[in-house]
Amino acid sequence: MDNKLSKALAERTLIFDGAMGTELYKRNFFINTSFESLSLSSPAVIKEIHEAYKEAGAEVLTTNTYCANFPQLNKFLLGDKVKEINAASVAIAREVAGEELLVAGSVGPVGEHLAEDAKGEPARIVEYLYEQISAQKEAGVDFLLFESLRHPGDLEAVLLAMKEFPFLPFVTSFALDSADPALSAEKVLSLISRASVAEKCPDAIGLNCGIGPEGMLTAMEIILSKCTLPLIAQPNAGMPKKVDNRMIYMCSPEYFTTYAIRMLNLGARGIGGCCGTGPEHIKDMARSVKPLARASGSASHVYSVTENENKTPVLEEAPLAERSSFGAKLKERKWITNIEITPPMGYSLEKTIKNARLCAENGFDAVNIPDGPRASSRISAMVAAYRIKQEANIDVILHICCRDRNLIGLQSELLGCAALDIHNLLFITGDPPKLGNYPFASGVFDLDSIGMLKVQKNLNCGIDIGGKSIGEKTFAVSGAGADPNAIDMKREIRRTQEKIDAGAEFITTQPVFDIEPLLRFIDAVPGLAEIPVIAGIWPLASYRNAEFMRNEVPGVVVPDSVMERMRKADTKEAQKEEGIAIAREAVEAIRGKVAGVQISAPFGNVNTAVAVIK
Repeated sequence: MDNKLSKALAERTLIFDGAMGTELYKRNFFINTSFESLSLSSPAVIKEIHEAYKEAGAEVLTTNTYCANFPQLNKFLLGDKVKEINAASVAIAREVAGEELLVAGSVGPVGEHLAEDAKGEPARIVEYLYEQISAQKEAGVDFLLFESLRHPGDLEAVLLAMKEFPFLPFVTSFALDSADPALSAEKVLSLISRASVAEKCPDAIGLNCGIGPEGMLTAMEIILSKCTLPLIAQPNAGMPKKVDNRMIYMCSPEYFTTYAIRMLNLGARGIGGCCGTGPEHIKDMARSVKPLARASGSASHVYSVTENENKTPVLEEAPLAERSSFGAKLKERKWITNIEITPPMGYSLEKTIKNARLCAENGFDAVNIPDGPRASSRISAMVAAYRIKQEANIDVILHICCRDRNLIGLQSELLGCAALDIHNLLFITGDPPKLGNYPFASGVFDLDSIGMLKVQKNLNCGIDIGGKSIGEKTFAVSGAGADPNAIDMKREIRRTQEKIDAGAEFITTQPVFDIEPLLRFIDAVPGLAEIPVIAGIWPLASYRNAEFMRNEVPGVVVPDSVMERMRKADTKEAQKEEGIAIAREAVEAIRGKVAGVQISAPFGNVNTAVAVIK
């Protein structure tokens, strides 16, 4: 049969659905009922749940067959209905899925007591699995999803059973232990190693149940470093967390989505939900993950000039030193000090310009201007950059974000920058809209930062996105971002090199508090030996600010030693001074090892940033 699963996982990150049992319980079907038998007695309810997940954005619908094996059904005297229940469940999911969605046949453990009894001889389990698998294959599933595997006996039985179905794709999904995610991950790795060398190897590995998003992310860091198969993550909605002596269930859709994005960035090829998740979780998650999944796909950032039948002449790119004063400093390898100032929410720029003048007077080389950071809506970053450049007598570095405009609009923005003599550009893919105050806005992501670097490189040679001449060349100095503390370091190293190959002429990093990871990252990316690296520096404003940076900002690692120093400062002013001192030490530690620093102005306080370079 056609392996639609492997093809889809290779193309993008798939959105799976959420829990079935949770939704049935909400509809007043209680645990004294066989939920699987509802596919026969209440098919309209099962169909309604599948339709809710489809409408929410799921690309994989999972059948209502988790306990549709003989031992589990026989608890309700339904052991003779295995084939009928499985066939009906698949038919309902298939009807809703149509041709555009995949149908995963859910197969849960036949029973932990059987798995324990069958360590030496899993024959009985194999027979039960064979009966269920045969029924689902005949009914037309696209692949099988063996869920919540915990014991070697369970896995062995699955692999033996699947030998009889050599052309049916399948996923072995393992349950994690919430008590110790790291230890649980090691146990799962031992099971994965068995599966990956089996005669009939899974098409992907899954993690589901037993643990919330936070714990699963911890386990994924360990597993992905040693697993070569695609990984599908389906955490529970959340686990209780102690906050100020209260046990709070962090299970909102927003919380779930935050971790789904981190799982995507870590390398998950499929993301969905398990116990406690519903269509609201999948809808929220799909809105944020789908654009990023497309932007981070294997070919999404590829950009090339359309083949030009008229042989449009390609102009020679201007030397770096001639494009801007910032470009000249990069070329001459002068020590650079930039400051990041975020444009205001409103339209008045007087305070922003005043702050920029203060930075110019105190020796900063350029003002770095974010473009809708954290998916916020602010005054046009290009307008802010133009006013600052004109009125504050300081160079500007403008972020160009791929989130909010399509490719045509982005090219117009680049040409507008050229017309306004805004030549220093830093290309970023951008945060998904869900992270901001306008969660229902669309994320475009026609290209990512790598693709945009290629677009600008061609404009610098007088060629537009269609391969046509624009009659003159632009003079942009192109930069990109990098994260020396990325969870998926292999991916970050690869993408940073791709940014350099695409035309990045400088790299600005996320804020760093520990220089060792930064230096290791620079050594790991071959291209960073050739272009300047500007290290991000964040002066911590308080201990609470340090906690926020450590726990809530992806890509930022605040070491224990820094946390302890901030904690010991006993007043708000003392904490602020300690944050400045830590930032100064970081600047001195990396001087001579990077091209310069970019100081952030926490909460818009440029005086703090000025104090760092004094």
